[in-house]
Amino acid sequence: MPHPMVRRLLSLLWPRGEPGLKARVIAAVALVAAAKLISIAAPLLYKQAIDALSNPALVVVPVALILAYGVAQVGAQVAGALRQLIFARVAQRAIRLTALEVFKHLHALSLRFHLDRQTGGLSRVIERGVIGVEYLLELALFNVLPTLLELTLVSAILWRFYSAGFALAALVTILCYLAFTFGVTQWQVAFRREMNARDVAASVKATDSLLNYETVKYFGAEAHETARYDEAKRAYEKAAIRSLSMQAALSIGQVAIIAGGSITVMIMAGRGVAAGTMTLGDFVLVNAYLLQLYVPLGMLGTVYGSVKQALTDVEAMTRLLAEPVEVADRPGAPILAAPRGHIVFDRVCFAYDPRRPILADLSFEVPAGKTVAVVGPSGGGKSTLARLLFRFYDVDGGAITIDGQDLRDVTQLSLRQAIGVVPQDTVLFNDTIGYNIAYGRAGASRQEIEQAARLARIHDFILRLPDGYETRVGERGLKLSGGEKQRVAIARVILKQPSVLIFDEATSALDSHTEQEIQASLREVSAQRSTLVIAHRLSTIVEADEILVLDGGRIVERGRHAELLARDGAYASMWLRQRRAAARDAALAEAGE
Repeated sequence: MPHPMVRRLLSLLWPRGEPGLKARVIAAVALVAAAKLISIAAPLLYKQAIDALSNPALVVVPVALILAYGVAQVGAQVAGALRQLIFARVAQRAIRLTALEVFKHLHALSLRFHLDRQTGGLSRVIERGVIGVEYLLELALFNVLPTLLELTLVSAILWRFYSAGFALAALVTILCYLAFTFGVTQWQVAFRREMNARDVAASVKATDSLLNYETVKYFGAEAHETARYDEAKRAYEKAAIRSLSMQAALSIGQVAIIAGGSITVMIMAGRGVAAGTMTLGDFVLVNAYLLQLYVPLGMLGTVYGSVKQALTDVEAMTRLLAEPVEVADRPGAPILAAPRGHIVFDRVCFAYDPRRPILADLSFEVPAGKTVAVVGPSGGGKSTLARLLFRFYDVDGGAITIDGQDLRDVTQLSLRQAIGVVPQDTVLFNDTIGYNIAYGRAGASRQEIEQAARLARIHDFILRLPDGYETRVGERGLKLSGGEKQRVAIARVILKQPSVLIFDEATSALDSHTEQEIQASLREVSAQRSTLVIAHRLSTIVEADEILVLDGGRIVERGRHAELLARDGAYASMWLRQRRAAARDAALAEAGE
């Protein structure tokens, strides 16, 4: 069975339904073959010119032969250049499609995979894998096959026009060269794998440190981070030195083998000239062919090493593409039909790890157009509800439906288009504020973007910025405060206009005054929408149609705010603690004034 990436390359080189690209591949291969035939013919013209010039009876310089030799040299180069021009579209398309396939697959993988990933290492794997595809396309098709063709033709010419001894000497040299090259390269590939692993480790440490720049500063850990990075780079340095040492040994051995074969053939040719069985032109021809073989032989060794290294580089990318898609649409899955937003959790069970259940036999409803809030201690499974509803994971037992449609039976795209989420930890794209708000709905007008910003109480703040809506927010939105980022996230969801809203601690980073303003806007936006609120501040959910108290993956209390307070249970205790904390904070603030 061919290597998985080899099969992939063949499909890229011979794409279905693309006759134009197939024609380019055929034309490129024909030009490579033409270039090799021309380069093999050139020494024959050179031999005839030498023999003519060696003739004592020569009266006229063989200008035609010399011109033909020059034209042959130029023709081989022109054919090679045309091959590059014609094949460029095929190669670049293949590279683009490979990168696109990896990119799409990464977005199709589950949240579980992305929570475990290391961003820096992942980007290096993709980068090297795409470069590896380019190497395999260029080197395998336009270096390995043409080189084998040239070696075959040259050996046949030496056998046909001279003797089996010349062809045998050339073949023995080639076989020794290839055996040595392939054997040493096997070792070198092992060092290359170690280099890749060390490179990924260094990249992960650098990316992680830079993403946590502020934390590094808080703890004065610059020296610690530098030491960790230096340790990773030292390991890479050692692996790289071993690889380069092996490369040097490979080059020395290759030169020695080629020199031995060259000397042998030159001695044989020299004896033939002395014996009168060969002309001076024959001597030059044999040596010209040997010199001509050195280039493809050297290239073949380099190509073999490069192909092996490229295959090593794409192994990780191939494994990435083989990563199973945990949450996938069923074949022929329909879209979520006209969602009104009636949500039902029916005996739902779920665990991230089978050894630690998160939700156990959980049932509740969010009627269309109503608001249900979920409160409870940390680790009780509140945020898991939002992840399951958005289908980042599939339930282990039971079912979740919207308007009677099981989430597992409809397309993920239609489901997510119907749901708007404001997460607790808002992450923004490293682009403008306007771009981040407009991400809520493609094609939204500037007026709609600004209206969403007004409802999120961030429009006036944006206008006070020097660049307004064109202000860049930095990596992960770090140029904005936590409250500003959350307001951008709220504006983005308002612009989306979903049927179902999920607020996961949506106002946790806001001050009390701004929180009250935005709560009014959120009530206005969610008035006709089904809303699931995951809350920590109980003051933000007193008007909810139903409040669920979740603890240990089970609902321990449920009802409206007044009912739960009257029951004097878990909810009432939480309410009392928060009221005391708020009163204490207010007293301290007043004393500070």
